[in-house]
Amino acid sequence: MLTAEENDLLCLVEGAAPMGRVMRAHWLPICMSEEVAEPGGAPVRARLLGEDLVVFRDSDGRLGVVGEHCPHRRASLALGRNEDSGLRCLYHGWKIDVEGNVVEMPSEPAASCLAAKVRHTAYRVREAGGFVWTYMGAAEAPTFEPPAWAPSRETRISIVKMRIDANWAQVLEGAIDSAHSSTLHSTDMPPARVDGARATASVWPRPSTDRAPRLVVQPTEFGFRYAAVRRPIKDAATHDYVRVTLFVAPFTVLIPPNNVYNLSILNVPLDDTHTMFYFIAWSDGERPGIDQDAWRKFCGAQPGVDLDESYRHVRNRDNGYRQDRQAMRLGDFTGIRGIPAQDMAMWETMGPIADRSAERLGASDVAIVEFRRIMVDAARRCAAGEPAIGAAGRRPAYASLRSFEGIVTRDTDWRRLPLHATPATAVDEAAASPG
Repeated sequence: MLTAEENDLLCLVEGAAPMGRVMRAHWLPICMSEEVAEPGGAPVRARLLGEDLVVFRDSDGRLGVVGEHCPHRRASLALGRNEDSGLRCLYHGWKIDVEGNVVEMPSEPAASCLAAKVRHTAYRVREAGGFVWTYMGAAEAPTFEPPAWAPSRETRISIVKMRIDANWAQVLEGAIDSAHSSTLHSTDMPPARVDGARATASVWPRPSTDRAPRLVVQPTEFGFRYAAVRRPIKDAATHDYVRVTLFVAPFTVLIPPNNVYNLSILNVPLDDTHTMFYFIAWSDGERPGIDQDAWRKFCGAQPGVDLDESYRHVRNRDNGYRQDRQAMRLGDFTGIRGIPAQDMAMWETMGPIADRSAERLGASDVAIVEFRRIMVDAARRCAAGEPAIGAAGRRPAYASLRSFEGIVTRDTDWRRLPLHATPATAVDEAAASPG
């Protein structure tokens, strides 16, 4: 349980909130590259940490992230004309470039010096791993590093994007809660006599009926990783089924892979009570991967089919997530289609900001407790003027981090699974050094 003060420290990101300052010390994904793929194309309205912003790729191909509201009379630049190396407001024609300069003021006299005195909100931008990234901090931007799901330019990346009407922390807590997958996602992750997690076009079979995993946490320089240890269906007396998840502070989770793709999750705070959830399937050559359309179809999160133009799911709290009770009677556990939609139903029905003082936590919540401890402490340290977590000192090579999934002998110490090695190599090395 958290106190009300601790809950606010964990959840609130707007204005001068300490957790917002933690987030501003990092490069943040603001949209997918595909949304602004065309030079001179339509601007994209975005929101981060309570700020309304616009992302655009100008006619020269340069990316910009600027405040949504024109500095003149505050009309929305999301409706503006993207032309001639800038974004032109429809109201009086003021044009803003990607650096926030007002380069034209057609409504002002030719001799006016006003343009030189106006500076519009503009943030630094990078592009990598299928995303546009922005740095919103006041200090010098840290060196941009490729994310964990983009170890090379050849990495195959597929992305699901969904807007969640809930606070970022309770969304992230779903990603580090391995126990819930055996219940909430039991229809989509059915037990099967296989040698590890598998992926088909419709389900993720996995080799265990154990719904109460033993969780063990290991602190790391980037946050923590934890193992969920279950009894496998085969050889339960001599083997364990191990799933290792990484929390990379402040908002990234690498969940265990299957035989076709690796998996990463981003939980980006739009404001205090809304989150942009990104679910990423990727392959760096060790696995075949999955294409974008198939990934979105599998997740029940296809734009224009399952998602509206703002990436809000058509199955949402307003319509009870279109839960199918007849399907439940016939064996579907939740009656809600799609793993992300099942999660979303849980996150949103907790309320915009869950009252963590009313919870009753158990043994399956070890990783949740560790996340809260780390991030509440990080917020307090940031409020006291100390560097934000993950933004100072030695930083790991994020692009080489790996989660793990597999059946191992019981004398294998999962803590010895190297953070920067392929799963196959990691198992061999860990098994050779039992703990």
